[in-house]
Amino acid sequence: MNLNLKNKVVVVTGGSKGIGLSIVRGFAEEGARVVAGSRTVSGELAALRDEFDVIPVAVDLSHPDGPAELVQAAIDAHGGVDILINNVGAGAPTPSILGVEDAEWQHIFDINLFSAVRATRAAMPSIVTRGGGAVVTVSSLNSHLPSASLVHYSASKAALSSYSKALAEEFGPQGVRVNTVSPGPVRTPMWTAPGAFADMMAAGAGTTAQVFMDEVLPQAMGVTTGRVSEPEEVADIVLFLASERAGNTMGVDYIVDGGMHKSI
Repeated sequence: MNLNLKNKVVVVTGGSKGIGLSIVRGFAEEGARVVAGSRTVSGELAALRDEFDVIPVAVDLSHPDGPAELVQAAIDAHGGVDILINNVGAGAPTPSILGVEDAEWQHIFDINLFSAVRATRAAMPSIVTRGGGAVVTVSSLNSHLPSASLVHYSASKAALSSYSKALAEEFGPQGVRVNTVSPGPVRTPMWTAPGAFADMMAAGAGTTAQVFMDEVLPQAMGVTTGRVSEPEEVADIVLFLASERAGNTMGVDYIVDGGMHKSI
């Protein structure tokens, strides 16, 4: 399927690894002009720069000025923005809701919610002026299934999904398609890096991180397909929603979780 994304100017937040890196690669392979922001430029992202029309930008997206700096880099390089992908996110488990201090609440909301608010505020005027385009935001299954051990992450993602629906209501009539994608567990560094979720949960289950990801987690969480998602599977949905193939899809949240969330 031709997504007609060639030469579209795409801004991606959190593009150095995991889902974000797969999104950058997907757009680049479609011939888009990608400006990808992250706190550090990974080797994988730098390699995409060498092969495709990809501009990595080292920027702190949790800082109030960071998202606008990234968007401005795209405008300076390409004259405007057609598509914004709000992907950057972070989260860490906590033993008790009451133990989460104000600073940690603020940090998680700055990354997961306010980075998207600020990036959208900076990019939307250009998207509208260029005749409309798309904003796709990577939320989380935790926006539907809040977790006590991830209370601040879950709350920030729920707010992010609500914000996106409000954006769709206001800017849909101006030709901007706004949708969200909510992944369940995905095989990304957030789960698989040393000391990350898989290591911590595997220790409690008395197994290895790999066995936990491959066997324990899918079974314990009732994943119908029997496996966690791969980053490319989430990226494919993001690219479709960003394309004109999804021309009348508006304000929708696509869950990518292998059937873990049983709903009608």
